Amino acid sequence: MAVEDIVRRIHETPWQTVLVAAGGGSQAIADLLKVPGASRTVLEARIPYSPASLQDWLGGPPEHACSEGTARAMAMAAFLRARELCLSEHPEGGNNVLVAGVSCTASLATDRPKKGPHRIHVAVQRVEFTRSYSLVLNKGARSRGEEEEVARRLFLQGIAAACDVQFNEEIPLLTGESIEHRQAEAPPAWGSLLLGEVDAVSVGVPHDWEKGRPPLIFPGAFNPLHEGHLRMARLAEARLGRPVEFEISILNVDKPPLDYVEMKHRVEQFSLQERVWLTRLPTFLEKARRFPGCTFVVGIDTLLRIADPRYYRHEPGLRDRAIAEISQLGCRFLVFGRVVQGRFVTLDEVDIPPQLRALCEGLRESEFRHDISSTEIRRTGQNPTQIPGV
Repeated sequence: MAVEDIVRRIHETPWQTVLVAAGGGSQAIADLLKVPGASRTVLEARIPYSPASLQDWLGGPPEHACSEGTARAMAMAAFLRARELCLSEHPEGGNNVLVAGVSCTASLATDRPKKGPHRIHVAVQRVEFTRSYSLVLNKGARSRGEEEEVARRLFLQGIAAACDVQFNEEIPLLTGESIEHRQAEAPPAWGSLLLGEVDAVSVGVPHDWEKGRPPLIFPGAFNPLHEGHLRMARLAEARLGRPVEFEISILNVDKPPLDYVEMKHRVEQFSLQERVWLTRLPTFLEKARRFPGCTFVVGIDTLLRIADPRYYRHEPGLRDRAIAEISQLGCRFLVFGRVVQGRFVTLDEVDIPPQLRALCEGLRESEFRHDISSTEIRRTGQNPTQIPGV
């Protein structure tokens, strides 16, 4: 089947898309636009070529401009943009609009040598699933134009998948090359969470709240979960005599929500005996409203952010009102020391508002110290299960 025939079939579907390409693959967008009917399929197309443009699309700098994770984040941003555009024209559609975000990020041959591999990552985001296609090219085996042709076809395959169209065109691979596929299907509750129909869903074994004692809530990204997190949870349970439930907000300020591949990966780090909440609660005030009466398990770095007016539009009054409401909701903080700017810091050593300090209980360095962070683990590629506590 010729590319034009595939594009024509895409245009015949009811799916509407936002497409975004960085570093390669933009010819696939041109393929869609030159076949009549593109206005039914393409709501918007973006080519964020500069680092600043990509950062603007994602709401912040990615850890790597060309990676499978960045492709998924780009596709999620495109999905949300597609919903926004579609609902602006058809508000009656609600959460039933048929939209998808499709992305391509590539690092291809250029006029200067590249240190890393030449590679292409394509991602598709729909309310039902997240899907990605990754291909590492044999470096130096193709011209830039030939690599662009591979990116074009892989991007088209993603667009076809987004619109439930079978892609039968051959992608010209060389010996040793293969396309890696990843997909996560969303349970209905996760789709409701992404669309904002609910603000929290839980996974794992629920704990008994009947005695009127809410559990301990341990918020974090857990990217990855490591031994320090697990030790904090066990120490918190032993100290306060209540079970810990972990909480991961899929929303982060100015960034796309976590996609289903990422949600699945983070949840699967925990044992089946742990209860994990996925929420749309990026701030502690929102968490307190959802879990009144709970004690939050936090590191001192997190507590300092709660105290910092910069996170309240630089308005100390907003911060003070948020802390006051957290207090009124009966919430408290169990605070663990962390390395901050190269020095291990505990609750006793920080300057925070008195009304926040009144809600806090801290552990001494002799009770807990673990210097490795999730950021450091990602940077060095260490195995998080083999990092001992101090």
